[in-house]
Amino acid sequence: RMTSFKKLHSYSRVISIDAIAFVRELPLHPISLSAESSAMPQSGFLSRFECHRFAGISFFSACLTLLSFCSHLCADDNPKTISSFILTESDGTAHKISRSTKDEFWVVAFLGTECPLAKHYSVRLQKMADEYRNDNVQFVGVMSNAHDSVEDINEFIQTHKLSFPVCRDAGNKVADLLDAQRTPEVFVIDKSLRLRYSGRIDDQFQIGVIRSQPEKQELKDALDALVNGREPDVTHTEAIGCIIGREQVSKSKPAVTFSNQIVRLFQDKCIDCHRDGQAAPFALDRYEEAHGWAGMIAEVVEEERMPPWHAEEGIGEFKNACALNAQEKELIYAWVEAGAPEGDRSQLPQPKSYPTDWLLPQAPDLVFDITEEPVDIPATGEVKYQYYRVDPKLTEDAWIRGAEIRPGNYAVVHHILVFSRKPGERRGGGAEGGFLAAYVPGLVPELYPAGMAKRIPAGSELIFQVHYTPIGSAQTDKSQLALVLANEKDITHEVTTTSATNSNFTIPPGASAHEVVSFSPRARQDVQLLAMMPHMHLRGKSFAYELQTADGEQKPLLSVPRYDFNWQTAYRLTKPMLLPAGSRIKCTAQFDNSKDNPYNPDPTESVKWGDQTWEEMMIGYFDVAIPRESEVAGFGSRANQFIGRLDRNNDGDVSIDEVPAKWYAIFLLIDADRDGKVTAEELEMADRKFRERQARNRDE
Repeated sequence: RMTSFKKLHSYSRVISIDAIAFVRELPLHPISLSAESSAMPQSGFLSRFECHRFAGISFFSACLTLLSFCSHLCADDNPKTISSFILTESDGTAHKISRSTKDEFWVVAFLGTECPLAKHYSVRLQKMADEYRNDNVQFVGVMSNAHDSVEDINEFIQTHKLSFPVCRDAGNKVADLLDAQRTPEVFVIDKSLRLRYSGRIDDQFQIGVIRSQPEKQELKDALDALVNGREPDVTHTEAIGCIIGREQVSKSKPAVTFSNQIVRLFQDKCIDCHRDGQAAPFALDRYEEAHGWAGMIAEVVEEERMPPWHAEEGIGEFKNACALNAQEKELIYAWVEAGAPEGDRSQLPQPKSYPTDWLLPQAPDLVFDITEEPVDIPATGEVKYQYYRVDPKLTEDAWIRGAEIRPGNYAVVHHILVFSRKPGERRGGGAEGGFLAAYVPGLVPELYPAGMAKRIPAGSELIFQVHYTPIGSAQTDKSQLALVLANEKDITHEVTTTSATNSNFTIPPGASAHEVVSFSPRARQDVQLLAMMPHMHLRGKSFAYELQTADGEQKPLLSVPRYDFNWQTAYRLTKPMLLPAGSRIKCTAQFDNSKDNPYNPDPTESVKWGDQTWEEMMIGYFDVAIPRESEVAGFGSRANQFIGRLDRNNDGDVSIDEVPAKWYAIFLLIDADRDGKVTAEELEMADRKFRERQARNRDE
């Protein structure tokens, strides 16, 4: 709604300017836009005077005018001419973009200090500024956000090591002159003040999408053409990024204000992440920040990108559901359309309080650094998964009621998983198994229900898997793990994270809805389901959980029709759900490997299981609570779980046609009775022999 309104307003303004020019004088002269022309009629209709002049033209002339006007809209052969303007740096240095400039071309780049895409592209713009300096191409950055202070801008320049001038656009005058809407957005202007290219820099970084390298480089292509005396093939593209936070003019006596309704809505749905020191790129707990992002807030709400909640309504009840209802959305739209007014500060509610700097509802008992020294993350390129080991020095079992992983640098940490590894175990750090705790964007840690906790056995070590993503400038990170301990005497149920996983699949090239199914092992006793967290990579399209009981009953538990790799949410049930003995979890995933998937790294490739984001995973994580007095694992041993993941015909064993060909030799070694099947008992026996052989080798 808001996006459509803004586009309609922009189009109507352009049409009104062009139409008036056609009526006034034929043939059409290049349009001259200046800061003063912003006072031109905004409605998209001609003035009464212009309409009278238009009426005086003969019918034949009117037809010619209309024909010329339509052809002008369809083919923009004559670059638009703009008026000169001046940009000033914080130290007072002025830069005049005019016909008297010595430079052949100017690249005017609109940036924002908090916009993630602007951060990514600032470094690329600096490289291009260096590359084209000898071609008399001058780059200049423009900061038009009302909420970007001089201090914020100077910090942005230093962080991203920018040597080209960056200037604040007070009052959005230059943004209005060029009709800039987004950050980042670039405008190439020649020394005759003609606009030669406008739009995005390239197509590598988009909202939620990071390609390994750009497929189209429109700014570079335009500059290469211009410095070599040619016309660019592409003169305009749609910019993608954050909406420029223009200075707002609020309506008098607005019905909806920040101080009254909006901040209360933000406290309920947004502020856990959108506050200082947390993962979100800007804060929403104070008006000074929120009003500058008003247009962007309306857009992401309309497109249902925020708040990040992807569960289908009507299937399951979840205590961390944060989706906005229709009435809440209308409140936001009304606030933005009214100019994002602050309202009466006396109506502000009490600030939402947090007991500590952590998101946990109570102060942690133990805090561990994941690395001894800060980790260096490069400005660009790919960083493979990093693994770190920490010895918590536990002399007795630790019962964990709550855990939180806090990145030292939210901007570069995509996710962190931590696993506990018992003394003598080889496993730990494998994503397909259960984990102790996780950090992913949007995951807010909570305490387990009373009487329930996870257990770290005495002597265990912690294995961390960390995925870093460069953001355009060199960064460092030093993340931490915090644990809230429980008294062992109070624990009646042990919580474990298990999964329904399928690692044996191939997604064909171009497939738009390739289905992969997985099953958990069957529960060996009654257990309680607490939460579910689906996991796929960039080709993930949808994910569903279903309960299948021993007597054949099937019940949907969770449906995520639009899976988003950027938001790997844990869906926590409002109340624990009983999973009867003999039941299992079925997970059904769909993958989109087609060219229509904007996240797809390469639609021509066949895709199999792998750790990296251009590969795929199919994991249906879920948390269950098992009575402590039980002598059997809720979903069996690891051998049972491994068998369950491969057992496609659900007969309780694995036959040779159910394993990948590369495992055939291992299968034959494990199949002790040579019946063509591997049972959980045979797998456990093989594992036990392997451990004994390892121990003998160490002794020798």
